[in-house]
Amino acid sequence: MIFADKIIKLRKKNGWSQEELANKLGVSRQAVSKWEAAQTVPDLNRIIELASLFCVTTDYLLKDEIEDEEYTNENEGKAARKLLLTQAREYLAIRKRAAVKIATATFLCTVSPVLLILLGGLSSLPGGISGLSEDTAGILGLCILLVIVTVAVVLFVLAGSGSADYAFLEKEPFETEYGVDGMVKECKKKYRPIYVRNNIIGICLCILSPIPLFISAVSSNELYAVFGVCVLLVFAGLGAAFFVNAGVRNASMERLLKEGEFEAGKKEKTRLKEGISTVYWLVVTAIYLGVSFSTNEWKSTWIIWAVSGIIYAVVINIVKLIIKDND
Repeated sequence: MIFADKIIKLRKKNGWSQEELANKLGVSRQAVSKWEAAQTVPDLNRIIELASLFCVTTDYLLKDEIEDEEYTNENEGKAARKLLLTQAREYLAIRKRAAVKIATATFLCTVSPVLLILLGGLSSLPGGISGLSEDTAGILGLCILLVIVTVAVVLFVLAGSGSADYAFLEKEPFETEYGVDGMVKECKKKYRPIYVRNNIIGICLCILSPIPLFISAVSSNELYAVFGVCVLLVFAGLGAAFFVNAGVRNASMERLLKEGEFEAGKKEKTRLKEGISTVYWLVVTAIYLGVSFSTNEWKSTWIIWAVSGIIYAVVINIVKLIIKDND
């Protein structure tokens, strides 16, 4: 098999067009076309780049007598799975549905303390709620909170299980069938305005969320402060839902295109940030429950979540800076 045939075979195996391969190498499409037509042969530096890009040895590319692909140690023993066009469409559809579930679950987690705060605030006012003591209101609110969180957890699990068949996209090297990249790029281009709009809405809701609390501070009536906190959580929850919905869908397309955080070499960094995020929120949840149970001040311990959100942003940015410095 001659060099030209090997380039054609490797390019198609990766699902790339001549133009896509040219872009990866920084050459013109005509140059790739001439290589594949056996009209010209690239220089030695370009051959080394091709070998690195396809994870094959230079011997395989240059020696006609070597028919079987010889992979470098980096890729040896890893039989990359092929993602077909129909599978790519199905994966994007699954993640689109999952985005709604995850966004809804995020909203529910954010607003889960609302009824607890509302009942606690109303029961502590002079006269309280007819037939409902402050302790009873707290227990009832806590039960409702746990039910809401349970529903959210179920939605998270359903969202994850729906794409279980495509878990290999995260754990294994994969190749895409010819046409997949073009289809995904077109989907991403169409989704871009929606992605930007959802992020703008999310930002606006999060920025405006404290306004009801500021307005309630004008009055000395405690009931207004309770309502202000509840509205703040609802606004913040909606903002987070818009962010999550947009992010999950955009990430599914970037994963197939191997762009953004899914580029080669960035996966480990992404896993590190995800691991830190998981541990961080587990610790925050433990602190929230521990403080709330020990003080029985459920109507005020919600502030832990607000402070934790600010600290989380600082922690993630510090992690990003450390990773950048290490690079």
